[in-house]
Amino acid sequence: MRLTTVVVVVVLLLCSAVVGGESGSKHDYADALSKSILFFEGQRSGRLPSNQRMNWRRDSGLSDGHELGADLVGGYYDAGDNIKFGFPMAFSTTVLAWSVLEFGDLMGEEEGNAKDAVRWATDYLLKATNVSDKVFVQVGDPDTDHNCWERPEDMDTPRTVYIVDKDHPGSEVAAETAAALAAASIIFNVTDPPYALILVQRAIKVFDFADRYQGSYNDSLGGAVCPFYCDFNGYEDELLWAAAWLYKATHNKYYWNYLMNNLHTLKSNAKFHGGINGGESFGEFGWDNKHAGLNVLFSNVSLLNQMLHFNPFHTYADKFVCTVLPESPTRSVNYSQGGLLFKQGGSNMQHTTALSFLLIVYARVLAGAGKVVQCGNIVATQSRLIEVAKGQVDYILGDNPLGMSYMVGFGTKFPQRIHHRGSSLPSLTQHPAHIACKGGTPYYLTPSPNPNLLIGAVVGGPNATDGYPDSRPFAEESEPTTYINAPLVGLLAYFKSHS
Repeated sequence: MRLTTVVVVVVLLLCSAVVGGESGSKHDYADALSKSILFFEGQRSGRLPSNQRMNWRRDSGLSDGHELGADLVGGYYDAGDNIKFGFPMAFSTTVLAWSVLEFGDLMGEEEGNAKDAVRWATDYLLKATNVSDKVFVQVGDPDTDHNCWERPEDMDTPRTVYIVDKDHPGSEVAAETAAALAAASIIFNVTDPPYALILVQRAIKVFDFADRYQGSYNDSLGGAVCPFYCDFNGYEDELLWAAAWLYKATHNKYYWNYLMNNLHTLKSNAKFHGGINGGESFGEFGWDNKHAGLNVLFSNVSLLNQMLHFNPFHTYADKFVCTVLPESPTRSVNYSQGGLLFKQGGSNMQHTTALSFLLIVYARVLAGAGKVVQCGNIVATQSRLIEVAKGQVDYILGDNPLGMSYMVGFGTKFPQRIHHRGSSLPSLTQHPAHIACKGGTPYYLTPSPNPNLLIGAVVGGPNATDGYPDSRPFAEESEPTTYINAPLVGLLAYFKSHS
């Protein structure tokens, strides 16, 4: 055996022990799946339906858009605040729909609940795109909202509506909205064809608007979106992402040609700073960056249809794997000593769940094509990708140095003081009187546990040394978001059937 081979074997064994190795306990993935979907009910805005299960929540935002003569009631609050940010809401919707498309047949009775979660968002996105060449992209003034700690049912801060149009473009948010509508149309094709048709037709119009009037909503909306959900990566990736989903939804070659004719924009704009090796962002996927997601989404087209001579998606999807795989010489993410995939910045679990989701999707592509991934002198099989993703899911559910689940309501030890207004304040049943802007501050500061469990919420997660403060003021660690849970739904559906 050559020395290099010995080194590779040792590295693989060490990495398997730390990241993605055999779990020390058995987790109830079916229970975690149910709860991860239930979380979205806790984030609902608007008039709640009679079958609402997160029953400490009540109606909210019932006048959204009315000052402009528009109906913008509904949708989701993105995190622990009371703003409806269109960019992360649309991304969460796209990935949640992708989770259903990829793994819905493994969800069992939860598939209907997952589709309901998607539809709550798309019903709102249809309202937000009801006027030609205009998209309502946000409801609520973020500065005044973040200056208050009050229930969504009580909010009395300005519900300012922010718009992108041909004179004030926002290609990233408009294109992501088109992607969400297109992706959702696919999952409703069989169960509700008329609704699916409405979704895809609207997606076509919104994409056309995003492409014709190119520009960033950073410039159009300024402080309303920055630094909250400022687009740091440029809007070109969202345009390609939307075209990809429209191609999957319509099979119209226009969108395939759009992709192939504009892929150069990804290469010229795909730079990111940080990580271990830096370089092009093959390993980036989230509300701001769609590169790895796009390549994995279309990797099966290139591999299974024998288009390797001109289709680069499979090559870039391989490079994505090599940026994540713990033993890869070109890894660009860190792992904590306890095994958590970690990137600098807030809400780390968004990276953990999104990148793990892509690993599972690509592992299925590799298995179907009989392929492996080569990262330098390391060979990664589809089973290794699954192993790494499972290690991350198991870490979230309790296999970590603190022995706690980072999903609220899962297991016996989980976060008690999450950074979330509705969860941390008494419900209307407990406290019917209005709680004003600063009236909630004592609840924010108290060390007492939150009175309302936001079941299924996955928080931002522990720090780089596996420490978790379980304190509301530590928002980076203790705040849940829709874009953490959306890819986790797909992951849990997979491991429910492949435990």
